[in-house]
Amino acid sequence: MGDDGRAVDGRVGIDELLEQVRSGLDRIEPRDAYQAYEAGDALLVDTRYSALRERDGLIPGALIVERNELEWRLDPLGSHRAAEADSHDLRVVVLCNEGYASSLAAESLRRLGLHRATDLIGGFQAWKAAGLPVLLPAIRA
Repeated sequence: MGDDGRAVDGRVGIDELLEQVRSGLDRIEPRDAYQAYEAGDALLVDTRYSALRERDGLIPGALIVERNELEWRLDPLGSHRAAEADSHDLRVVVLCNEGYASSLAAESLRRLGLHRATDLIGGFQAWKAAGLPVLLPAIRA
């Protein structure tokens, strides 16, 4: 490892990979994502696992796609695609819990030709902190 924390043998650590991936994305803030969704210009895709959705709630209107199914469900050419994934021009805003895994997921969608794919800065937690709509989970007795 070099003095700057980067691998010197050609390998890339996750922090450097994340930096590289994010440099190619037009990442979006929660309020801007909400406005784009409300205007019909963005599909919000929630990739958080079920325990987090059950604990923290859901974003109304977001398409829920587990991360391990994302590429199959959003590939406009795929046989297992979601109905919403009808064009490579679709603006997809991927969100995870805090905005890390979603960056990698958005980059993967770009490799499938979804050139407008990006992710939500700060993820669901930033959305919630911004006071944007959340469907809270039912309280269990």
